[in-house]
This record gives sequence, structure tokens and C-alpha cells, in this order.
Amino acid sequence: MWDTDKDYRILIAQKALDLYNRTVNSGTLRGRWNKRMAIDTANSMSSDFQSLTYSYLDPADLAKSPEVKSLEDKYQLVIRYLGGDDWNHEFLRQTPKNEKHKAEESIAKIRFFLRTISGLKDRLNFGPINDPIIGIDIIVGEIMSVSKHDKNPNLMICNVNIGKQAIKVVTNDLTVKERDRVGIAMLPPATFTGIASEGMFLGHGEGILKEIKGELGEIPKGIPIESLNESRNLIENFLKN
Repeated sequence: MWDTDKDYRILIAQKALDLYNRTVNSGTLRGRWNKRMAIDTANSMSSDFQSLTYSYLDPADLAKSPEVKSLEDKYQLVIRYLGGDDWNHEFLRQTPKNEKHKAEESIAKIRFFLRTISGLKDRLNFGPINDPIIGIDIIVGEIMSVSKHDKNPNLMICNVNIGKQAIKVVTNDLTVKERDRVGIAMLPPATFTGIASEGMFLGHGEGILKEIKGELGEIPKGIPIESLNESRNLIENFLKN
């Protein structure tokens, strides 16, 4: 019997829902969207999580459960109420230039929630794994562009191709460059002097890993287990705070 009330995949998804609710209620998002339904639909996920938490089913059975199917259906509805597939770009188009960074931070938090929900079934299919890292995605990305943080010379801002979309990652490795193939832990977004980072590059020893093997957006191949340690710590902190 699997201890579902301690499954990191479920715990992180529930915490991501809390983050989403705080974000959409913050008043930082502008545009044409059905805010009330975007909130109510997401909140209705709580009953699904409650059932999953106390089901004590094996992860493979959880993945096939009506609750996970319900979460996937509600995920699609939330996207619709946010404004459709182009919801994030629409929010940015409606945001004044002086509020752009704040809107990008909110969008990053919502995308983390959506990614967590949409990938829950696949993570559960990995089986009974008691490791914080199983609750998030670890993926391959390719750096498209790099620029120095204009308010912190010790940070670099990277636009990263992860296959079906691009994300922004802030790093303190000043040697990063275009076309570096990197491993990314898709952690809850963090803000560095006003710039939201949607993940963290995996590193081992000095600097980040820059020759990661694997398809963009998929799980990296052959990464050192030690490169996941900092991500584990950050996940645990996310769950505690």
C-alpha cells in the first residue's frame, strides 16, 4: 500500500494550486479573461486532491483514477478561462511597460501550476518513488540568447528553448552562452532583482552542465545524481513555506 498522503507529486500539485490562487487574486493580470471561473475551476481541484491523498493506491493506479482524469479536464477549462492557448501573451500585451516584470512573474507562477497539473499523470506512472525531485519536471533545454541582468552584474538572463515553448532562466554562471544544452529543474518560479526565473540549471562541481544529452523538453540522459541535490532542497523549502 502506497502512502499517498506523503507522495511528493500530490503534495507539490496541491501547493502549486495555492500559489496559483494567490497569483490570480493578486490583481497583477490585465486582459479579457473570466477570472471568477478561472478561480472556481481551479479551486474545485481541491476535492480531487483530497481523494487522491487518502486513497492509498499505488501510483500506477492513481494515474488511471477518475480524480486524475478530472484534474486533466479542469486543467483544460482553466486555460480556456484564462483566455485560451495564447493566454500568457495576451496578458503581456495588455500590461503597461512599467508593469511588465510583475506580470511576467505572475505568468511564470501560473505556468508552473499548469505544468504541475498537466504532467501529474506521467509523474505518477514512474511508480512508487519517495524523492522530492519526482514532483517536478527535469528537462533538456537549449539556450537561445543570453544577457546580463541590468541591476545585478553577477546574474545572467537566459531565454531557453524547451521544445514547445521558451522560458526565462536566471543563473549566476557568467559563462553561459547561446546553444549550450542544459538540464533544467522546473522549480516554482523565483524572482531575482525583479526578473522571474522559471527554473534552475542543473550543475555539478563548478558551474552548470552545458552538454546535456536528450530531446528538448524531455528528460535528460546521463546527468550526475549530485546535480539534483539543490533542486531537492528547494522543493522541500517550497513545501514548507
